[in-house]
Amino acid sequence: MIGRKTMGRASPLLFVLLALGFFFATYNLLTLVIQYKRSSSGSSGIPDPVIRMPTNLRKLGKSNSKFHVALTATDAPYSQWQCRIMYYWYKKMKNMPGSDMGKFTRVLHSGKGDHLMDEIPTFVVDPLPEGLDRGYVVLNRPWAFVQWLEKATIEEEYILMAEPDHIFANPLPNLAHGDNPAGFPFFYIKPTEHKKIVRKFYPEEKGPVTDIDPIGNSPVIIKKSLLEEISPTWVNVSLSMKDDPETDKAFGWVLEMYAYAVASALHGVRHILRKDFMLQPPWDLEGELTYGKIGEWRFDKRSHLSGPPPKNLSLPPPGVPESVVRLVTMVNEATANIPGWDSLNSG
Repeated sequence: MIGRKTMGRASPLLFVLLALGFFFATYNLLTLVIQYKRSSSGSSGIPDPVIRMPTNLRKLGKSNSKFHVALTATDAPYSQWQCRIMYYWYKKMKNMPGSDMGKFTRVLHSGKGDHLMDEIPTFVVDPLPEGLDRGYVVLNRPWAFVQWLEKATIEEEYILMAEPDHIFANPLPNLAHGDNPAGFPFFYIKPTEHKKIVRKFYPEEKGPVTDIDPIGNSPVIIKKSLLEEISPTWVNVSLSMKDDPETDKAFGWVLEMYAYAVASALHGVRHILRKDFMLQPPWDLEGELTYGKIGEWRFDKRSHLSGPPPKNLSLPPPGVPESVVRLVTMVNEATANIPGWDSLNSG
């Protein structure tokens, strides 16, 4: 999705900034959530983006219910500047035609407020007890959702679990259908290839391993009532996986994603898998993974751990996919219009 293997000296693997959210946390930057393509019939000529949807739902339209946008975050500058860009584009897309986007909450799992409290709607929750995450900070995500769901007043029936480094490229409708959440299928989440490990947490009596969807918790649009059921299990499975050396080694930085997939399956929840939910490099059109390589043009969110990137980033060179150019343009628009972008670097 990030273009040709050769573009002069501008290696496509530099376009890691299009990777979705936390999923390539080591190298990725900001991401795009792409528009759901509506069709009034199955004969529109538009390829069906649904990979797996229950047969009785294929003829139904989208859900009419609004969804609450919830992203879990820390108070680190690295997280803060991404949240600001994400919230900027949420506000621009929320009331556009085709949107089912409801209210917005940054679920801040730092245990204390920060300087963005007045800028971004925020609900503060506690992190896990010290040392329990073993340096794997995303283990705080399921625990944050448990607390938020228990303590907050959430008007919408559905929730979109999002990440700080997501950007809404278009107004997003509710892709869920009743008790069937919508999620994005990740090529690197492969429960069937880790059957021995998965069976430690998903016993045979629960069903085949193929019942575990190839997803993480984000992006997922899910009924609030279902998330309330799944979240405590998600916490327990995450911690159990982290405590198991074999599982921790096998799943690595995607352990929490596997934990959500397993927790959902334990509750009998199956997701509608949509490839058009988002764009997710870093890999090129031939499917080759390209993060970690450096070329002539580069923008890596990990280069800005202690503060925000500068305004007016240079655009990618000629030949780069339009989606990459659009992303950099969207980042530039946000940074040009968010007050105090250059000065508000830390809490």
